[in-house]
Amino acid sequence: MTSDRPLEGKVAYVTGGARGQGRAHCVRLAQAGADIVTIDACGPVGNHIGYEPSTPEDLADTVRLVEDEGVKISAGRVDVRDHDGQKRVIASAIEQFGRLDVVVANAGVMSWGRAWEIPQEQWQEIIDVNLTGFFNTVQACVPAMIEAGNGGSIIAISSSAGIKAVPGAGHYCASKFGVVGLANSLALEVGEYGIRVNSVHTYGVDTALGNDLSMYSTFEKHPHYVYSFSPGALPTESLIAPNQVSEVVLFLASDASALLTAAQIPADKGYMKV
Repeated sequence: MTSDRPLEGKVAYVTGGARGQGRAHCVRLAQAGADIVTIDACGPVGNHIGYEPSTPEDLADTVRLVEDEGVKISAGRVDVRDHDGQKRVIASAIEQFGRLDVVVANAGVMSWGRAWEIPQEQWQEIIDVNLTGFFNTVQACVPAMIEAGNGGSIIAISSSAGIKAVPGAGHYCASKFGVVGLANSLALEVGEYGIRVNSVHTYGVDTALGNDLSMYSTFEKHPHYVYSFSPGALPTESLIAPNQVSEVVLFLASDASALLTAAQIPADKGYMKV
């Protein structure tokens, strides 16, 4: 292990790795020396999501980018809602790599609408992917991490909307607040095994989700909602690059953050304080 490769010899599992933040996290952790295991649905995951889904080609690009960093990667088309599928992926990863040290629960989706108006199906899509998907990841990964006996770090990608609620996305906020609750409780349960659990809270990231144009129809119908979306405290000319969030993820994955668990880490340019 060297200072520029702090994850040398370790294995990281990233959900939703085909593009956006997930891809950036895969590549950055690979640059830090970790072998990578990743999954993505690579196709439509709901009928109420206003942006295009990831594709198998996206996942293939992630595989190529990780391999270019000189580490190994195992990638598969699995939806985080597939409880048994995630368990199979982790069992295969342990068989192939012998350990699991870092988990980045990144997979997530978003849609728009007022809470009393959205169809029940729309509510369920968001809860099932964002919250139950994280729960499934926990159930697949934690036993393997405990058995390996190496401690480790679980990083849940929540959202600024997991701390500071926004209008027009109550279902999304509920899912992301739920991620925080599960992460905090889990941190207390797995601490005795040397496993840390923290959540990352982003705002305005340059991904398919962050560029979802369907949000503007909500703002057109309810223009006062826009006042809940401030630019943040730091100068902001554009959406945050995913690789900037990956630096926070790497910090949480490495021993540099050994004192942090059950923490909510903002990656939001101060948005939540404005």
